[in-house]
Amino acid sequence: MSDFPHDDSPAFRGGPMLPDAAAMVPARGPGGGAVCVSADGEIEELLPDEALKRIEREPVMLVHAGFTARRVARGRAFREPGPQVLDLMELFAFAHPAEPCLPTADGLARALGIEAGETPEEQAMMLREAAAQMLTRLQDPRLPDRPSAARTAYRMAEAGWAWGPGVVAALGDALGRDGKPPASRGFDIWNELPEWEERAPRPPAGSLPVSVAEAETRLAELAGADAEDRPGQVAFAGAAAEAFLPRERAGEPHVVIAEAGTGIGKTIGYIAPASLWADRNKGTVWISTYTKNLQRQLDQELTRLYPDPAEKAEKAVIRKGRENYLCLLNFAEMADRAALSGNAVAAGLVARWAKASRDGDMVGGDFPAWLAARLGGVTGRTGLTDRRGECVYTACPHYRKCFIERAIRKARRAEIVVANHALVMRQAALDQAMGPVAPAPAKPEDAAGGAEDEAPSGREARSRFVFDEGHHIFDAADSAFSASLSALETAELRRWIRGAEGQRGRRGRGLDERVSDLIAGDELAEEALVTALSAAAALPAPGWTTRINEGQPRGAAEKFLALVRQQVHARAEETGAVFSLEAETEPPVDGLAEAAAALDDALKRLAQPLHLIADRLRARLDAEAEDLDTATRIRMDAAARGIERRVRVLIPSWRSMLASLGAATPEIFVDWFSVDRLFGREIDTGMHRHWRDPSIPFAAAVLEPAHGVLITSATLRDQLPDEDDEEGGWESAEIRTGASHLALPAKRAFMASPFDYGRQARVFVVRDVSRTNLDEIASAYRELFRAADGGALGLFTAIHRLRAVHERIVSPLEEAGLTLYAQHIDALDTGTLVDIFRAERHACLLGTDAVRDGVDVPGDSLRMIVFDRVPWPRPDILHKARREQFGKARYDDMLTRLRLKQAFGRLIRRASDRGVFVMLDSRLPTRLTSAFPPGTEIHRVGLAEAIAESRRFLGGEAALAGASTDP
Repeated sequence: MSDFPHDDSPAFRGGPMLPDAAAMVPARGPGGGAVCVSADGEIEELLPDEALKRIEREPVMLVHAGFTARRVARGRAFREPGPQVLDLMELFAFAHPAEPCLPTADGLARALGIEAGETPEEQAMMLREAAAQMLTRLQDPRLPDRPSAARTAYRMAEAGWAWGPGVVAALGDALGRDGKPPASRGFDIWNELPEWEERAPRPPAGSLPVSVAEAETRLAELAGADAEDRPGQVAFAGAAAEAFLPRERAGEPHVVIAEAGTGIGKTIGYIAPASLWADRNKGTVWISTYTKNLQRQLDQELTRLYPDPAEKAEKAVIRKGRENYLCLLNFAEMADRAALSGNAVAAGLVARWAKASRDGDMVGGDFPAWLAARLGGVTGRTGLTDRRGECVYTACPHYRKCFIERAIRKARRAEIVVANHALVMRQAALDQAMGPVAPAPAKPEDAAGGAEDEAPSGREARSRFVFDEGHHIFDAADSAFSASLSALETAELRRWIRGAEGQRGRRGRGLDERVSDLIAGDELAEEALVTALSAAAALPAPGWTTRINEGQPRGAAEKFLALVRQQVHARAEETGAVFSLEAETEPPVDGLAEAAAALDDALKRLAQPLHLIADRLRARLDAEAEDLDTATRIRMDAAARGIERRVRVLIPSWRSMLASLGAATPEIFVDWFSVDRLFGREIDTGMHRHWRDPSIPFAAAVLEPAHGVLITSATLRDQLPDEDDEEGGWESAEIRTGASHLALPAKRAFMASPFDYGRQARVFVVRDVSRTNLDEIASAYRELFRAADGGALGLFTAIHRLRAVHERIVSPLEEAGLTLYAQHIDALDTGTLVDIFRAERHACLLGTDAVRDGVDVPGDSLRMIVFDRVPWPRPDILHKARREQFGKARYDDMLTRLRLKQAFGRLIRRASDRGVFVMLDSRLPTRLTSAFPPGTEIHRVGLAEAIAESRRFLGGEAALAGASTDP
């Protein structure tokens, strides 16, 4: 032990609010462990077992208890941190709600504006300073809304929150004379949120065009007078303007597909004409992205367009599906039983966040991602969002304060709506499948705002689109326009109709609770409701997993699914592995055709009464149009829409799939059976149907009804080695974006990256590492990451390979001062891991596809990418069918080239960047290397040479002698 020098900082002044507890951070030496600094400044180095014991049993200060424990353990088993742990992330979330903070010591220091320190000892001391600063903040009478914070803290302290005594002491004067809040107060933030206001419908948008010159002028205004000259960006803005020309004929939109190389600055390039069109025509442009990262970037870029925060809040909206937003009714139910459930601390932190949140977005918004794991459920948020379509709309006591309804109404009047591909396509699929529902509400404001209808109703609201990350359109459409007749899906329909059926800890409002008062007195509708509740018993009941897996199914759906599972296990290869399984649907095992017919009959008997209930609701809306109050009309419209979605889209898709068993599957579709597994445990069984070419329904549902669409990405085209840089690869771009299915041909635009890849990048294909020997693979990663001195991203084609490599290299890298983070291992979501990686120059990150697509790390934090194997497409049943349609081996090559192109595009983001791309698979064919930009040097070398040349290149030495270059 040794003593750390004392000083006069708040960390040493202590006082009654600051707990007398040691601060702990993970050690950097061999084998893991931790460094502890006591309140008196005494330093202690702990072995992993001792450190984990203290985290489990003693009050220690640390940053993100679960994440810290995992880093201390370095692969050892450990118990969950105890409730007495003083987690500084919790204190930050309370004192600075809805503000960003990465869950590391460095991240906390940056968020608070204090020095983090270089050594573990200095960082541990910093933790006490950070705690003192936050407690001092809570003492400040100028802190907004201290009485509300004090009430919440009191309830959290009652439940045993480790920070509770100190926080209540800091806020004690705000609790009033009694020193405690009224019994019903503490988590009731719904009483303190503002109500949204209804506004008159917006008139239809105009059709005035945006000229190329006007787009370029707006671009110059957004870029600013001091901006560098970017001719590629100017050309891009001009090309994008063509998507905002007025349409000449219905069904013939102006579609522009534009590949803009990395560094063009396409975000501002399309915001320029989009904002000009929206302002001029009093309309809305929907900008759709695939990743949350780009949504955040767009939010920042829109500040240039709307520097006034109030104007930005009015004219620019980030719009997501209902399942992303906090449901106040669900939170109220959680808060009511928080003390009994042991979840009062999490409830208090959610309450603090909700009061300060910009929009109530729990997925990718300002919600602390690390807090999700504290809330339970598959994603940690499912219990608090409306994922199940069970909203009661105006019957909800919090309807006028609902985050979802507020977002929907803001989007109706916004100039720019930033959404995601899934939302846009899901809504388009519903619009197409549902068609018109009659009669329409008497007034637009009487329609349920987003009643299972994820966007503003009316085609005019979605006439202009920008699809950024357009290379993901094919995959997003594949998901949006598919159908799944699975145990989870059918059990969810049963729960939607029958409610939670007495399951402890499960919230669920059934159809009876949602509509019984709306159909009261209508004998036909009331009888139909009883019939529907009874018919839903044919769907999987609670406990279906055990019954199906043990061959004891109950009801038509479970019997069908049990036989599906039997067929998958009988026909699939490697059934003993931990991975999900699949099998062809033909020929069916004995009894499966009969079980399918029985399930089809059960679904028919279920759909009939549901259809009748919806019809009776619509009839009453029409007959009593003059007498029904607005709140009742909204509820009735919402209930009818929810039922219609299921009887006109969901159930018919299932019945169509069942009808194909024993007959020919329509040529445009691909059907198969699957057993889904998670960590080796079976979690779902079902039948699936996908389009062979999902760009067909995308073109029909999204592109054709629109007036103008811009589809852009840095990786739209797949070029063969001998194709011209500007003219080649467009056929593949048009096929995968749906443009090939349009009557009016899409306009093409290409802007090459301004970067000098010959000077800024190197590609090494390593010839002497066995792709099947994980020891060799791990050694290669370790030494390459050391050569780069961190700033390295390792990409893997399989999770088990990632885990095996991580286990082998985490300690050696930590000893070298390089922190290793890993998707699927660290107790953090992918977005947070990428944020941490971006913030730390000497960090390394391991991940799979989600990391490859989500990384945007300009500058020195990413300077090396290492691929374990050539990322060939997974040879599953769906890929097999598409391969036949799209060119067989050429299709495999195209997908692989695009993946390599996308990964390489992460590496060089600025003119000052330098980066190395390493492929640890000697079997990379030369025909795939056209994925890399022209001018990029590609070297096939041994591992030792790749390591040495990487070190030299990233260290600033330009010479690369002696390496053989691909012709």
